[in-house]
Amino acid sequence: MAEMNSKTVFEPEELVEIIKEVNISAFLDKWGPEKVIQVYDPEINMQGVLVIDNTALGPGKGGIRISPTVTPLEVFRLARAMTWKCSLADIPFGGAKSGIRANPFEIDKIKFMKSFAKKISLVVPEKYIAAPDMNTGEKEMAAFVEEVGDLQGATGKPERLGGIPHELGTTGFGVGVALETGLKMVHEFVGLPENVSDVRVAIQGFGNVGIGIAKYLFNNGAKVVALNDYWGGVYNPEGIDINEVSKHSYATCENSSIKNCKDGKEIARDDVFKVDCDILVPAACGNVINTNNWSSIKAKYIVEGANNATTPDAEVALYEKGTIILPDFLANAGGVIGSYAEYKKMNAESAFSLIETKIKDNTKLILQRSLESGISPRRIAKDIAQERILRAMEKRV
Repeated sequence: MAEMNSKTVFEPEELVEIIKEVNISAFLDKWGPEKVIQVYDPEINMQGVLVIDNTALGPGKGGIRISPTVTPLEVFRLARAMTWKCSLADIPFGGAKSGIRANPFEIDKIKFMKSFAKKISLVVPEKYIAAPDMNTGEKEMAAFVEEVGDLQGATGKPERLGGIPHELGTTGFGVGVALETGLKMVHEFVGLPENVSDVRVAIQGFGNVGIGIAKYLFNNGAKVVALNDYWGGVYNPEGIDINEVSKHSYATCENSSIKNCKDGKEIARDDVFKVDCDILVPAACGNVINTNNWSSIKAKYIVEGANNATTPDAEVALYEKGTIILPDFLANAGGVIGSYAEYKKMNAESAFSLIETKIKDNTKLILQRSLESGISPRRIAKDIAQERILRAMEKRV
C-alpha cells in the first residue's frame, strides 16, 4: 500500500519507514486490532483496507475515507482514535476505520464505494458499521448500504434512507461545543477572553468539519480570520463572512477553492497555521501540526476537528509552551454521537441535543481534571476511555 516511485534503491532508514506503513504486526498491542482486511478489485484498480480495532464495547464504528495516501498504518491509527472516541462518548460502539487508496477527484466514487462494500460485506454490520469521512458523504453511504443490503451497515446516510447526514454539520457542531465549553474553563490559563464572541479563530480545512465549525463560530459572534483548503487559503484580520464564503466549501477543483474568496487576502495553504489568532482548529487531515511548524503557531488554544491532527512530539512541545489542545477523540465526537443517534433511529433534533450534552459534559470533566493535575487533556481523556474498554474486555474473558 505504500506509494513507490521510480527509485529502485532505498536507504535502510527509508525501508524501515516503508515497512512501518504496511507491516500490520508492527502495530499490534493488547487493544487490537482484531481484524485487518485488505481488498483489491483489479477491474477498476480499487485498493481498500478495513481495520476493526476493538469491539469490546460494540461493533466497530468508523468512516471510510478516499485518499491517494491511504496505508494500513494510517487506517489503524484512525481506527484506534475511534476506539478511544466511542468509549469516551460512552456509546456502545467499538473502533474501526476504512480507507480506499485513490485520488477522489479522478475516480467514480460511487463505483469504488460499491466495490469496497461488496468486498467487506461479510463483516457488515455485525463487526463493522461505516460512516462518511474525508472525501465521502451521504451519497457514498447510500451506495454502501445498497450494496451490502442492510440499512444498518452505515450511518450518515441520506434522510430518505432514515439517515442523519454528516452534511448537517454534526461533527462541526460538536467541535464548536467543545471549543466554547473549554474556552470558559481555560481562558485565564492561556490568557484569552472568556466568551467565544471575543476570539479570533483560524480553521484548517473547509470541508464537512470545517464549514460546520465555521458556521457555529460565525453564528456565535467569533471572528473566523483564516480558512484554507487543498489549493490555498484566505486571511482577513477583521473576520471572514462565512455566509459569503460558504460557496467555496467542499471545493473539488482550484477554480472553486477558498483561495478565490473576495472577503480577504489570499495566503499560501499552510500559512493558516502561522496567522495571528487566538484559537486554531485543524479540521482536515492528520499530522498537520508537527515538528516543522509548531513553533510558528501563535494560537494559545487548539481544538482538533481532524483525527490525529497533532503529532505526539509537537503536542508535548506546545503543551510545555502553555498551549492547551483539546484532543480529536473528545472534540470531534459529534459525528459518531450523531451516528449513534441515527443507529437508534432518533431524529436530527434529538441527535444535536445528545451531541451537545455529551460533549459539554466530557469537556468539563477532562479539562477540570487536567487543570487540577497538570496532566494534558489527551492523557486524561485516554485514561478514561481505556478504563471503560478494559472493564468490557475483562467481562468477555
